[in-house]
Amino acid sequence: MIDSHAHLDSDRYNEDRDALLARAYEAGVQAVLSIGIGEGPETMHLALDLARQYAGRPGMPCLYASAGIHPNEAHRADETAYARLDELLAAPEVIACGEIGIDYYYAEPAPETQKTVFSQQMEIAAAHKKPIVIHCRQKEGNMQAWDDTLLMLEGEWRRTGLGGILHCFSGSVEHARQAMEMDFLISFAGNITFPKAQPLRDVAAVLPLERMLIETDAPFLAPVPNRGKRNEPAWVKEVAVKVGEVKGVAPEEVDLRTTENFYSLFGIPKGS
Repeated sequence: MIDSHAHLDSDRYNEDRDALLARAYEAGVQAVLSIGIGEGPETMHLALDLARQYAGRPGMPCLYASAGIHPNEAHRADETAYARLDELLAAPEVIACGEIGIDYYYAEPAPETQKTVFSQQMEIAAAHKKPIVIHCRQKEGNMQAWDDTLLMLEGEWRRTGLGGILHCFSGSVEHARQAMEMDFLISFAGNITFPKAQPLRDVAAVLPLERMLIETDAPFLAPVPNRGKRNEPAWVKEVAVKVGEVKGVAPEEVDLRTTENFYSLFGIPKGS
């Protein structure tokens, strides 16, 4: 398995990060994409630091890193932050730019500020030929964030041919199909196991497994039966089980396919 999205630099792991990664490896997690947003632009390097710190350690997953400015931190983006992102994306261990995108759940930052920062980061990612990891969060019952995200991807990203990941997907089937036409993978997180998440399971049921990923978004969104606890990469297995249930395939098939999808997107030789 691969956990395609985890915040391993979270302070919540400072006391037991080694043990947490060992548990993930024991559970069958081969690799983790460590998301590099930190607590804001000044700490988005921490995921890369971890990838380098744990490189080659036996009994632990391979760590890849991303770097990006989260939309909730868009008001903190400045030329220094963009220069730092440009520098980070040049590192070979940093395989993606993200998570970046649009978040309308809160009133701030203003939508136009978020869009400007999103656009600027897509430009930097394209220059480095790195796929992007998309964060998109809407207000309950309102899909405007997804509509705006897909519109921007169509106008500014499709032409790059680099694709990316729609992280913790919560949009409609049509949003997923539009994204897949632009070479994006659709990633499902622990919330697919939640009792009230039937609409999300309905979407997963009709998407091709060849275009899907699984993730934890750890330390957030711990799946059932661990909901409410601090999430960790080992529990990505619960996501695989639920995806398998809704698609009528064995969890092992989900593990295999999503792992292949991850390596294919990033052009990484399997197991490297």
